[in-house]
Amino acid sequence: MGRSDNVRGFTLLEAMVALVIVSLGMMAVNTQLNRYVVSATYIEQKTLASWIASNQLTLMSVATEWPPLGTTQGEEEFAQRFWQWEAEVIETPVENLRRINISVSLVDEPEIEIHSMSAFLEPPPPRGLPSVNWLSAGNGAGFGGRGVGMGMSVGDGNDADEDNGADARQGPPGMGPGGMGGGG
Repeated sequence: MGRSDNVRGFTLLEAMVALVIVSLGMMAVNTQLNRYVVSATYIEQKTLASWIASNQLTLMSVATEWPPLGTTQGEEEFAQRFWQWEAEVIETPVENLRRINISVSLVDEPEIEIHSMSAFLEPPPPRGLPSVNWLSAGNGAGFGGRGVGMGMSVGDGNDADEDNGADARQGPPGMGPGGMGGGG
């Protein structure tokens, strides 16, 4: 019996070449997926660390006393991880200005700095200075007792009720409509 001309198929060599090509393609896809996972983890850590640094800077800026010169360290749990931060307060040539450098790392790997942030901090307001209650819409404790808070008027819409005859939509003196700046 001879070989029939109408029987077709792949030879063993052709099948092996096809498998090699498919396996190379799958290895490339696997490599890209691994890079994606590593990048996503890095971006997540960087974002969380930036929030921690920003939170520490905010706490220092709203404190009633200036932070002391030198280095301060702390730890905190955030997003089910334990973080370590270090804040270095440095004197600047400007008398009422200090520079703060904050670096954040994981407690497990303190030698690897994930994020750092710098800011300048002015001294806190003097004691006894009345603070502005920015959320005081409705009780007249906003700017100058005009009943304006968060850019909203709390009057009854009658301009005659205003103490200086200003438009009811007018914000604080020197500010534009809604209290957001830009004229007035």
